Amino acid sequence: MGIRKKSNKNPPVLSHEFIVQNHADIVSCMAMVFLLGLMFEVTAKAAVVFVTLQYNVTISATEDQPMETVTLYHYGIKDLATVFFYMLVAIIIHAIIQEYVLDKINRRMHFSKTKHSKFNESGQLSAFYLFSCVWGTSILVSENYVSDPTSLWRDYPHIMMPFQMKFFYISQLAYWFHAFPELYFQKTKKEDIPRQLVYIGLYLFHITGAYLLNLTHLGLVLLVLHYFVEFLFHISRLFYFSDEKYQKGFSLWAILFVLGRLLTLILSVLTVGFGLARAENQTLDVSSGNFNVLPIRIGVLASICLTQAFMMWKFINFQLRRWREHSSPPQPVKKKFVTTKGKPSKKERENGINGALTSNGADSPRSRKEKSS
Repeated sequence: MGIRKKSNKNPPVLSHEFIVQNHADIVSCMAMVFLLGLMFEVTAKAAVVFVTLQYNVTISATEDQPMETVTLYHYGIKDLATVFFYMLVAIIIHAIIQEYVLDKINRRMHFSKTKHSKFNESGQLSAFYLFSCVWGTSILVSENYVSDPTSLWRDYPHIMMPFQMKFFYISQLAYWFHAFPELYFQKTKKEDIPRQLVYIGLYLFHITGAYLLNLTHLGLVLLVLHYFVEFLFHISRLFYFSDEKYQKGFSLWAILFVLGRLLTLILSVLTVGFGLARAENQTLDVSSGNFNVLPIRIGVLASICLTQAFMMWKFINFQLRRWREHSSPPQPVKKKFVTTKGKPSKKERENGINGALTSNGADSPRSRKEKSS
């Protein structure tokens, strides 16, 4: 993310600089249009599609569950509209954190351009990872996924989702889709764009895959695990920028990163390779949401394993680069002679050039004096 320089001059309306400076206000107006649409009967039906979750099913109380009625959700094409609206909300929240938190810290710390960009990135991601970890953990506890690991594959396909589960996935998709326009709004450097496009694309690929293939239980566990490790890395980088002697957080992150990759592979193989492979219904049925067939299971495991291998490769290169930086001896500082402006004096011409002594100039006067004596 580049440094946004605020100027007193107002840029032309709808120009590049005008959109970048006022993108939060523009997006807020767009979001208000959908909210105002809820107030009028003519536009309420269209606005509801964007603001509220769609495809809800109310399950009435039965003899097995006499307590209360339950409202569950499944996915559909209208979810794209909901993702779009909450993408606008994510852009607004991003701008609020940037302006009222990160920019104030940047002005106090006086970071360089490189540190400024990395500090903004880590600040935004650490806030998102922390919020997602807390939210995802609360869903895991309330739905008893932690106490009963077999729920990751039991009763597949998991077509019906509780409100919190579906809203969590909609919010995740909205956040990572909002990262694309943020590359433009934050004036991201060209050399940083490919790296960010790679990890944004990987997040969208895996979250969308878990959502569409009805692997929401497994996807939620893996996301919480991954977000916790990433939060530790970015919060450690924030402390490192404030004090470069702080290295303990990176050491702890390195250990948890390897353990996180190992747990991800174990849970994925256990769920897809063993749990779903032993299920009775293994026929492809798109209408009922059953994708439990061998080619899809192989594709899911292959994508997870390749992603973990790619992350480990990046991690090893990162650790090797840090090890080389710490192990390499400090280079000696070369002394630079200060040159004086103007013509050299007669004494300087005899002793050397611009005050720098030469062998001939330094020795010749004394040697002549010694010979004369």
